Amino acid sequence: PGENAFQVKITAPDEQFTRVGVQVLDRKDGSFIVRYRMYASYKNLKIEIKTRDKHVAKSPYILKGPVYHENCDCPQEEISAWLEEMGCPQSIPQIQRDLANFPTVDPDKIAKEIPQRFGQRQSLCHYTIKDNEVYIKTYGEHVGFRIFMDAILLSLTRKVKMPDVEFFVNLGDWPLEKKKSPQIFHPIFSWCGSSESKDIVMPTYDLTDSVLETMGRVSLDMMSVQANTGPPWEDKNTTAFWRGRDSRKERLELVKLSRKYPEIIDAAFTNFFFFKHDESLYGPIVKHISFFDFFKYKYQINIDGTVAAYRLPYLLAGNSVVLKQDSIYYEHFYNELQPWKHYIPFKSDLSDLLEKLQWAKEHDEEAKNIAKSGQEFARNNLMGDHIFCYYFKLFQEYSSLQVNEPKIRDGMEKVQQPDDDLFPCTCHRKK
Repeated sequence: PGENAFQVKITAPDEQFTRVGVQVLDRKDGSFIVRYRMYASYKNLKIEIKTRDKHVAKSPYILKGPVYHENCDCPQEEISAWLEEMGCPQSIPQIQRDLANFPTVDPDKIAKEIPQRFGQRQSLCHYTIKDNEVYIKTYGEHVGFRIFMDAILLSLTRKVKMPDVEFFVNLGDWPLEKKKSPQIFHPIFSWCGSSESKDIVMPTYDLTDSVLETMGRVSLDMMSVQANTGPPWEDKNTTAFWRGRDSRKERLELVKLSRKYPEIIDAAFTNFFFFKHDESLYGPIVKHISFFDFFKYKYQINIDGTVAAYRLPYLLAGNSVVLKQDSIYYEHFYNELQPWKHYIPFKSDLSDLLEKLQWAKEHDEEAKNIAKSGQEFARNNLMGDHIFCYYFKLFQEYSSLQVNEPKIRDGMEKVQQPDDDLFPCTCHRKK
C-alpha cells in the first residue's frame, strides 16, 4: 500500500495540547508499525487511524488511562498483574539454564567475595534494589557502561515494584566466571555468555539502550530496522556483505577472502585498532555506511568481534539471510535460534564460508525462507516488551534464590531517577 497509506493521530481528549511524537513505519510486506513517544502523561489517549480521511476498522480507539510517559515514576505494585499486562512468558529457558548453576545465593557472602576476586582487575557494579530504590557501588576504572544498567533498572522500578535483590554486573566484554574455576562459583551478570563460562546473561547494553531510547537519540533499533530493509529479495545485490573493525583474527581472514573473491564477498574494515594495518593484505579503510544500507545485499555475514557481534538482532530483523559463524559466545537469545531455520551456519575458521554462500545461491527459495524465519524470530522475540520481560523475570527468579536479605552496603550510593522532566506526573497508584 505504500508508506503514506495511513494517517495516524494520537491525542488526549481532555487536554488542550498533546505532547506525543508519532511515527508510522512501513515494513513493506503489507504490515506497519506505529510507534509513539509520550512526553507527558494523560488521563486517556485517543488513537485515530485513517486512510483517505476515512477511519479504518474500529478507529478511533480509546486507550483508557491513566497513560504514563516513560519518565513517570508510577510502579504497578502487583507483580503478577504487570507480568500479565506485559504478556511475559511463564518461564524463559535461558534464565533457567543460567540460574541452575546457583541453587542458592548468599548476598552477605558474595558482597565480600566477588570484590575480592574480581574487584581489582575487572570493572564491576554491585547493585542492591531495596524498596524499589536502586543503590550502586562500582569497582574498577572503566565504569562508564553502568549508564545502560542504571537506565534499565530505573525504568523498571518506575513501571513495576521490583523484588529486593542484590547482584553484581560485569561491565567488560568477556564473561568472567570460568567453568574450570578452582574456586566456588559466583553469580555474575554479563551481557554476553560463553560455553566456557557460567555468567548469567542479560540482553546486551546495545539492545537495552535501543529499547529505552527508541525515537530518542538512538537511530538504530529493532523497529527502525524493520522499516528500512532495502529492496525486495529479488532485487538485492547477490554479494555477501560485511563491515566492521579488526577485533578478531577471523575478521582479518574474511577481508582477505573478500579481496580474493570480490564478486562473492564485499567485506572491509571501517577502522583498525587491534592488529597492525597492512594495506596490501586488508586494503584501505573504508567509510562507515548506514546500517540500513546493509540490506541492499542478500547475504549478511555475522562474525564475532571481541565477543559475540551485538548486531545480530538487527541483522535478523532485516530481510536478508544471515550467515552466522559458529562461536563459543552467545547473547541471551542465541539458544532459541536454530541453524538452517533462522540462519545459515558456517565454521568458526571460515573454511566452509564460500561453500555455504554457494549453497545459498543455488537454493534461493530456501535462503529466502531462512531470511523470513529469522525476521519472524526477531519480530516475535526481540522487541522492547521482550527485553523488559527478560530483565524482570531474571531479577525475580534470582531474588528467590537469596538465602538472606539484600542490604544497602557501605559505600553504596542511591541511583536517582531523572529529575529533568518538563512534565511531572501524578501517579494514581500513590496515596
